[in-house]
Amino acid sequence: MKWEEEGYTRKDEHGNIISIEEYEDSQRATGASRVMTKGDLKLYAICGVGFFLDSYDLFIINLVTPIWTYEYWGGLAKPPKKTPTYPLLLRGAVNAAANIGNIIGQLSFGFLGDAFGRKFVYGKEMIIMIVGVILVISLPNHLKGPTRNKFWYLFGMRVLMGIGIGGDYPMSASIVAERSSLRNRGRMLGWIFSNQGWGTLAGSIVTLIVLGCFSKALKHGEYSQLDAVWRIQIGVALLPAFATLYQRLTMPESKKYLQSGELSMLKPSSLSSSATTMEYTGKGAKAHTSDADSNEFSSQDRNALFVEAHVAPPTRDVQMKTFMIYFSEWRHLKQLIGTASCWFFVDVAFYGLNLNQSVLLAAIGFSKGKTEYDTLLKNAYGNLIIAAAGYVPGYFLTIYFIEILGRRWIQIQGFLVCALMFGIIAGDYAHLGTAGKFVCFTIAQLFFNFGPNATTFIVPGELYPSRVRGFAHGLSAATGKLGAILSGVLFNYLSSPGQIGVANVLWIFFACNVAGAISTFFLVPETKGVDADALDFKECQEKVARM
Repeated sequence: MKWEEEGYTRKDEHGNIISIEEYEDSQRATGASRVMTKGDLKLYAICGVGFFLDSYDLFIINLVTPIWTYEYWGGLAKPPKKTPTYPLLLRGAVNAAANIGNIIGQLSFGFLGDAFGRKFVYGKEMIIMIVGVILVISLPNHLKGPTRNKFWYLFGMRVLMGIGIGGDYPMSASIVAERSSLRNRGRMLGWIFSNQGWGTLAGSIVTLIVLGCFSKALKHGEYSQLDAVWRIQIGVALLPAFATLYQRLTMPESKKYLQSGELSMLKPSSLSSSATTMEYTGKGAKAHTSDADSNEFSSQDRNALFVEAHVAPPTRDVQMKTFMIYFSEWRHLKQLIGTASCWFFVDVAFYGLNLNQSVLLAAIGFSKGKTEYDTLLKNAYGNLIIAAAGYVPGYFLTIYFIEILGRRWIQIQGFLVCALMFGIIAGDYAHLGTAGKFVCFTIAQLFFNFGPNATTFIVPGELYPSRVRGFAHGLSAATGKLGAILSGVLFNYLSSPGQIGVANVLWIFFACNVAGAISTFFLVPETKGVDADALDFKECQEKVARM
């Protein structure tokens, strides 16, 4: 599959270059408008696979943990001989390992993507993720020392895998935002991010298929086969990763990134001079000259100039200062605090629920079985039902409504509905039945994704100009992963007997969702129809005018 700049331009019936907005207008006028164009499908296939793998690799741990408990921590022994002894804090550390790597990847790849360009960085994160997955499934069972040594090995390799996963967040968000029109940008970002839902759903389906393949042996008590089960579960992620690696590595540089980065190098005199400058508008960049005697460019000439313009990327020392200068203004810093804090609040609850969904299903009595095989099967079915009924539909509600209702409305209502669901479960935990708790968890998953889990990814991709977008998005995402790490490490410990218990942990999730709604209301602006690059250029001109 060949990359093209189809996010910026189209060709008319005569083969002439036209802007994407002109193309959409012509499609709408003839009634030929489609959900996705050819260029959109290319973006969806290449960038979307990254989020499919992100979700699959991050959440498959939820389905693998019970198998590890059986295989390595005495879960197969019957009482009173022995009970599972998978240490709670070690389990939390292994669960959170990928999120620790996420922070490193989001910050480093976000900065490198702004400093060196999207082309320089894109695809390298996939290589790191592939290497990490291979090393995880290559866990040597003959590793000497106590069992915990094997799990510290898994911890280290999952951190490496997480670096690659984290690097995909700011890069794919920036690439999609820079290759989409204002009218479909939010919807396109929603389509790309919806692959998280498919990744989670695929994890449950793969688990059911693999367990089915080994059912005969497992039903006869041959539990040594579980070693192959979990390695296949995790290793399946390598197939789509290898399938899209070449396309990522051969991606051309984003024109909008180059044009936005030019602002970091321009001197004030350049912005105010009568020489030809690049003006950012909702339809792209147009060339203007102040010479009254010169002829205006034709529409085709302007669009050709837009497509063929190759602006040199900013020098490294200039780009390193750009982020600090841009966010030294309170109006920009306030927005960064808003996108980062909202992502933190949602990830505390979202990852607390998803990384430990198997634990919660067992706690509410859903995944109890007569045998170990029955327990694993019921756990996989429970995860599948929640993904199919709540997780995946939530993304498509966001895709449908995002250009109608806007980002802020979807984010606030999602936070509030999730808070309500956690409040219901926590408030009546002792009396609410298994079915009631299961339904509330499913509704919470629906409104996480028709809500803040989707919009906290989309808004930073639209709110910041291209020259700081990668690092700003990465910093927001990394702050969110701090919340995910807290949940991953502390959930099992705090919810265990003798600590605060599951109900009180759910009250913490309730509080985080309320705080997220408040933060959104006061700190996060609406980005529907907003061209951040156009605003950035306008702000630069205003600064010059005040000099």
